[in-house]
Amino acid sequence: MMTEARFPDWTSLSPEERRSEAAASFRRLTELGPRLNATVEIIAPSRKPEAAGLLAGLPYATKDMLDRVGRPAGWGGVRADRPAPEATAEILERLDGAGAVEVAISAMTELAYEPSGYNALRGRTLNPWHPDAVSGGSSSGSAALVACGAVVLGLGSDTGGSVRIPAGCCGITGLKPTGGAPLDRAVMPLAPSMDAIGFMARSAAEIASVLPVVAPAAAADAGEPFTRAAILTDCLAQATAPVRRAFAAGTEALRAAGLEIGAAQLGGTLAEADGHALTVMQAESARSHDGFGEEHLPPTLARRLAKGREIADDILEASHGARSRVAEAFLSSLGGAEAALLPVMPIETPLAAETDPASAAFQPRVLYRMSQFTRFVNFLGLPALSLPCGFDERGVPIGLQMIGPAGSEARLLATAIRVQAMTDWHGRRPPALGDLP
Repeated sequence: MMTEARFPDWTSLSPEERRSEAAASFRRLTELGPRLNATVEIIAPSRKPEAAGLLAGLPYATKDMLDRVGRPAGWGGVRADRPAPEATAEILERLDGAGAVEVAISAMTELAYEPSGYNALRGRTLNPWHPDAVSGGSSSGSAALVACGAVVLGLGSDTGGSVRIPAGCCGITGLKPTGGAPLDRAVMPLAPSMDAIGFMARSAAEIASVLPVVAPAAAADAGEPFTRAAILTDCLAQATAPVRRAFAAGTEALRAAGLEIGAAQLGGTLAEADGHALTVMQAESARSHDGFGEEHLPPTLARRLAKGREIADDILEASHGARSRVAEAFLSSLGGAEAALLPVMPIETPLAAETDPASAAFQPRVLYRMSQFTRFVNFLGLPALSLPCGFDERGVPIGLQMIGPAGSEARLLATAIRVQAMTDWHGRRPPALGDLP
């Protein structure tokens, strides 16, 4: 199944090769970032090539929701008027301290509250694999930049799938860490109890290499691959035929890599978890941005926030109170398996017109389906990894999702590293690159 890799894995390069690859990636960034509408700003590297640190020279993109001192994030274009911040997001300080180099501020949907990558103010980010397909959101720019080799690491946020969905649409690897840790004040909130900063790279090995810097607590646990996993059959039954075919190829590769795979049914737990996830996301997002003038927002987003304001406090608290019980029921349903397997989305990557409210082809149900298999994971507070498992008939990637127990990020990555050593879905060049080296 191996073919020539799209780009070399950063973790396999010598210091000299990393300097060469960083220079090549910046050329791709300047060429493709604007063309794909994936960048808010391109930042010329100022760090010397010989800079020291665990991540010396690694180029990364910052989602447009993380502040730096004197540089306010624009939150997808709706808050370009924010005052200059006095603090830098902790995760940026960690990356800087390890020698990584910020080269771009990446595009996102307004307030990180849309799963397709559609932004009414700035336009959508193009999918590097197909110009008419969505890139996925809300971390659309970071995913597209990683996919075309413009950066090694893309920072994103994941409240209902905003790392895993674009990773799946763009054919890269995306990690949503364990939930529960509050974001620092220099990061835009959406739904605080479900928010998490996530990470995208072409390979699981590249994410694992930055984990000790960006999430040292998660990296401290033993990173042994999982031995037993369960396919969530009631989720798989809702997927389209192309998604099921790619998912089958992905699970077969996991078996070949040594993972014992069984089956599990969630029954009513899935619907209950998803219902609570929608309640919490809608209510908390409205409260996070209470008082935000609707004149700053596109109509669709304004309606979402208005709907959240209608949810009473006691309803929100009831959903909060159900979290531990529902999470325990979910893990118990796995029947002793250490991880759950399901598609990232039950549908193939949609066409852009299907997710554009201004288009005659707009299908609101498509937006719901895009995050149907991801948002409940945020409510449960569990870590999850998206990894590519194939392509549809258009040549657009399809993603497989692996969910683990709290604190199992290192094991999720170790399992993915093992299977990615045997496959090349994550290592292919998208058509947007053309002849660009």
